[in-house]
Amino acid sequence: MKEHGLTYGRNVGQKTGQLAGSIVSETNPKPWEQEHADTLVATESPLQLIIWNDHFNTFEWVITALVEICGHTEEQAEQCAFIIHTKGKYAVKKGDYDTLKPMCDSITDRGIGATIEAVV
Repeated sequence: MKEHGLTYGRNVGQKTGQLAGSIVSETNPKPWEQEHADTLVATESPLQLIIWNDHFNTFEWVITALVEICGHTEEQAEQCAFIIHTKGKYAVKKGDYDTLKPMCDSITDRGIGATIEAVV
């Protein structure tokens, strides 16, 4: 049955293959798959706080920032600083935007390069 461009399925296994009582748009014949895909995108794309290496900030300055801003232990901060120095950048924290944004701002306020990026 069609009304206003929508197909109304009545029984499981009918010719349209739709679930009982489901409403299906002609442009999106499987709306439940779209909802599922949106959920996967939302849950599988956490953010990370990246700190970038430079030739101006000392190890001690970066370590202090990581301890004071990100809540790292001294040992964690030292390891992060070493990785930043050798690899050029490192994701020092993962989380949601509302958590990472103030940390990123505080780090950049200290003259250290930092960005928030999606985990790939």
